[in-house]
Amino acid sequence: MARSDINRSGEIEVFVRVVEAESFSAAARSLRMTPSAVSKLIARLEDRLGARLIRRSTRKLQVTPEGSAFYESGLRILADISAAEREASLGATPRGRLRINCLVPFGQHHLIPLIPRFLDANPEIIVELTLTDKVVDLMEERADLAIRAGQLTSPGLIARRLGQSRMVMVASPAYVEAHGIPKTPADLAKHHLLGFCFRRTSEGWPFRDGKGKIVNVVPEGSLVSDGEQMRLMLLAGAGIGRLSCWHSAPDIAAGRLVPLLEDFNPGDEEAVHAVYVGQGKHLPARVRAFLDFLVANVKMSQRW
Repeated sequence: MARSDINRSGEIEVFVRVVEAESFSAAARSLRMTPSAVSKLIARLEDRLGARLIRRSTRKLQVTPEGSAFYESGLRILADISAAEREASLGATPRGRLRINCLVPFGQHHLIPLIPRFLDANPEIIVELTLTDKVVDLMEERADLAIRAGQLTSPGLIARRLGQSRMVMVASPAYVEAHGIPKTPADLAKHHLLGFCFRRTSEGWPFRDGKGKIVNVVPEGSLVSDGEQMRLMLLAGAGIGRLSCWHSAPDIAAGRLVPLLEDFNPGDEEAVHAVYVGQGKHLPARVRAFLDFLVANVKMSQRW
């Protein structure tokens, strides 16, 4: 069993310096050690490895084939240590693999268009992106952060708000032409309402009634697994649904979707957050750079 008091990286650094300086004395001066201490350290290293690394003579040092192989491996090890220290440092250049979990519509309409700019500004980062509207455990998924919409329910996560926009009920012009326009929330009982097949904080759609109170209508039509599927179903004329303005505004502006029951809209908003595990001051440089980039560049529609 290896001794726990051996400073292996220190041994490797001394050996690399000796090989590059071709001298115990020169290596000792650069390391602020005595030549005797350097010589003893190399001797201990050779004894532990059971191999001669350097042949000594009165004129110069000669590196053995085993020493040359150990030198090349040592260079890679020292480079890996330096890279790990830079990555762990708060002031490090952002680098490494960045694992992002993002809700589908936000990823498709907001995040993916921004990623090329982020990678251009951070060429040493590799993005690994997963799109899903399911709330996943960041620790189990080994994700650095997630982008989520709606109320935050997962304990132990730190959130950074990216924006918010109000909710709006919409349908396609083709659906409205075929089935008519609902005049009041009660008229929705005659229509095909699209909902989600995953559990949400509130399953109902809120409306203001004529007396200023909030009433809920629960959609009981076809179910979809994420917000983008909802949008595509609505565009195809499958029914009426409820989306945020940041998701539906381009389609409303282009006439592909029509807002409904706006006089009864309570004006409730859906917020989007980036969430992550741990204290912000200890964030890896790659995560901090991405969060700052999102806050500076995400623009969410309030209206169409």
